[in-house]
Amino acid sequence: MSYLRRQTIIAALTANAIRPIPGLRAGVPSFFAGWVFGELAPQMLALTAADTAAQAVRGKRSRIGFAAAALSAVGLVHLIRQSQQVKDCVEDALVEGLGVDYVEQLDAAPTPADLATPWRKLVNPFRFSDDRVQVEKNIAYAEFGRRSLLDIYRPAEVDQIKDAPVLLQVHGGGWTIGNKDQQGIPLMQHMAQRGWVCVAINYRLAPRDPFPAHVIDVKQAIAWVKEHIAEYGGNPDYVVITGGSAGGHLATLAAVTPNAREWQPGFEDADTSVQAAVPHYGVYDFAGSTGLRSAIGMRDAFLAPRILKKSWADEPEAFEAASPILRVDGDEPDFFILHGEADTLVDVGQARAFVEKLRKVSKKTVVYAELPGAQHAFDIFPSIRSAHVVRAIERYLGWHWNTWRAGLSVTADVSDVADAPEVPDDVDQVPAQG
Repeated sequence: MSYLRRQTIIAALTANAIRPIPGLRAGVPSFFAGWVFGELAPQMLALTAADTAAQAVRGKRSRIGFAAAALSAVGLVHLIRQSQQVKDCVEDALVEGLGVDYVEQLDAAPTPADLATPWRKLVNPFRFSDDRVQVEKNIAYAEFGRRSLLDIYRPAEVDQIKDAPVLLQVHGGGWTIGNKDQQGIPLMQHMAQRGWVCVAINYRLAPRDPFPAHVIDVKQAIAWVKEHIAEYGGNPDYVVITGGSAGGHLATLAAVTPNAREWQPGFEDADTSVQAAVPHYGVYDFAGSTGLRSAIGMRDAFLAPRILKKSWADEPEAFEAASPILRVDGDEPDFFILHGEADTLVDVGQARAFVEKLRKVSKKTVVYAELPGAQHAFDIFPSIRSAHVVRAIERYLGWHWNTWRAGLSVTADVSDVADAPEVPDDVDQVPAQG
């Protein structure tokens, strides 16, 4: 492939990462084309510079190719700066949701070094193993073969840990694909190094097993954790749930429907409540109740035929039951919600509407970080953006764990939340976007 062609492709992919194409049909290819460039902008900038330098050394001149490379470089620098803005974005979200003095509940206030971009880790962003973390793999929590296995991450240098906080990770993949060892790894390794016990689960997938098999499995995994995690050093009374995309939906749905007997067949009396939830780029509206065209399109074109295998016209109650935004009743745990501003797979409007509903109804704290320029799946591997997100979650979880242990109230006080958004009386009245 010629230099001109390479640089033209890179320029086009960079442009798509900066301004992805929205819409139900274009959103998926736009995501895949722009996601890697958005999260690997430093590496792509280095490759572009090296390719251009090699072209110049060979004495080959291509004005159009050099111009395309220059435009790509400008765009990639913009993406890098945008990723670095996440540091302030997530900190502002924590201060807004928890109060400026939240750091007083941390074991130690973060230092400038703690908040700096970890450039060394970005040299090889696909290195997921870490000697400081031990992983016990493929532990059965139910009886559905490999789809009901889980992995446990713990600090490697601690022979005996006891009553450690627990983080449960639910993978994404559109409820149809995905595996427990493909997502959430940077966060789980980071928290395990800091003394947490992290659990990553598989669950049954559609269309072979339509919804609600997914949320039933998540709840069964929570029940397993409550019963067995003490054997691995975890505290069964303190469980936080997290996940991205479909995993964000399932984590949120499980959090807002504690002990829902209809989704706990055979373990109806088990405690499936969690103390907090940290969903990433989740789906919160299966029923299209927000009025978002993107949510309605997802409901009719994908969720109905592939995930629920039911039609909205025939069984609207099934879609409503699966919508976290319609299950909020004031009895929710604390939430830290993250979503990318430029997400082309799940409209950021869903997150905005869910946050508004929570802040209106919930008695607990609600933290919301909308990440500038971020696409879907921004946390899959270490990047500038994901590094700042992971450390913000660490601060949030440190605050929550210490507050919970101290028995302090974490009830939200609307008067303490800066610039709390005005919320419509009915979520159905949220203006359509996208």
